[in-house]
Amino acid sequence: MSNTEKLKNFLELEVIPDLEAAIDELFEVIDKAKSATKEQKEDLEEMREMRTECFSIVEEINRDEMDEEEATELLAELMEMKTEES
Repeated sequence: MSNTEKLKNFLELEVIPDLEAAIDELFEVIDKAKSATKEQKEDLEEMREMRTECFSIVEEINRDEMDEEEATELLAELMEMKTEES
């Protein structure tokens, strides 16, 4: 399996679902509080931007516009971030 395929799978199966779950959780917290703090708004915006970027990367892979070297670097960065998060 190529690194572009690994990256696509990692994004679609782990990163994007985790981001969507975090966004949903933050919305629940905001809904219960009836308003969002400045920090919550910033966090929400950051997560939405990350999700959008992930979708863009998947589209780039689907169009076969990403080379193996770039995919390898992105995969390493994302896996490192995921490990630090745990």
